[in-house]
Amino acid sequence: MSFDEQILSDRKKLILKAIIEAHIKLGEPVGSKYLTQEMDIAYSSATIRNEMAELEELGYLEKPHTSAGRIPSELGYRFYVDSLVSQYDTKTKEAGELKKLLSFKMSEIDKILDNATKVASAMTNYTALSLRPRPSSITIKKYETVYIDSRSYLIIMIPQGVEAVKTKRVNLSFEITPEDVSALSKVLNLNLSGVNVDGINIHLMMSMNAQLKELIGSDDQIAEELVSSTVKSIYETMNELGSEIKFEGVNRLLEYPEYKNLDKLQKMISTIENKEDIIRAVSTIDQSDDDTKIFIGSENMVKIMDDSTLIYKNLKLNGKTIGAIGIIGPCRMDYSKVLSTIDQLSEEISKLSDLNALPSAKNEESDE
Repeated sequence: MSFDEQILSDRKKLILKAIIEAHIKLGEPVGSKYLTQEMDIAYSSATIRNEMAELEELGYLEKPHTSAGRIPSELGYRFYVDSLVSQYDTKTKEAGELKKLLSFKMSEIDKILDNATKVASAMTNYTALSLRPRPSSITIKKYETVYIDSRSYLIIMIPQGVEAVKTKRVNLSFEITPEDVSALSKVLNLNLSGVNVDGINIHLMMSMNAQLKELIGSDDQIAEELVSSTVKSIYETMNELGSEIKFEGVNRLLEYPEYKNLDKLQKMISTIENKEDIIRAVSTIDQSDDDTKIFIGSENMVKIMDDSTLIYKNLKLNGKTIGAIGIIGPCRMDYSKVLSTIDQLSEEISKLSDLNALPSAKNEESDE
């Protein structure tokens, strides 16, 4: 049991859950009268108001302006998805539609992901995204490093076959010198130039540790941490370069009052169209992680999404990650339905044939 669950009584949990679900439905502040009349909460209005005031003091609810009602805070939504959300009861029609939309002949992984994205957006009425796995052919042909200060440096990466130069700032918990950073550049070009992500392994990193230690004359820990921090940044960059992201149902944002501010809506759509910030954010998620990730409000790495929720899950086929699917919507999204839809999509995709059994476009041409 979490600390939050110990603090909240069963009555507070019941009222918090009812307020969140009413707010998801209405999009307006929820008062005690609505809870007693429409949500069948068997407590007096006075009791409910007292509990709501305490939930507000604890940070789970907020009181907008002078309204008598309350709305959930980010903390309230987080507690809801972690502890209170109910399993969505998929209707027979919805389940049949999901299976039908995924049942056509799939000759390429892209088709699986494209179709899953369309299904996710249609069934949830939110914006959906899919991320393709990175090609293992992505490589960096040249590395440069720039000393910034005693605890940070810049990595400049020139990709093979990609026009844009990529840079990453690395911040450290220990001090370094300009000579350390210069030596790091030599080690990177000697070992990682032209190497794809599959070629970066523990043996290569141990060799780089030894080379860097010899060049800078430092202890093992500094060399190891410099190499580790740098390789992590390089890995993330390759992931970003190789990833392709597609969106479905962007126009659905217009249906929610949270996006009625035209300036914010334009910035949100611009972020989606440019893709890079969202790719960077989701590319940091471990591809081997099977758990559904939920980023609420300020938990999102993309600032413009600070009043939105991103729900994201890696998709696997016969144990192999083939990409990922996500849903973007307001913080008051229908979590139960979204989580259920993503889980069902994941389950249906996992039932498909082995990746090796899926005919490629090349094989289909050769069969004709």
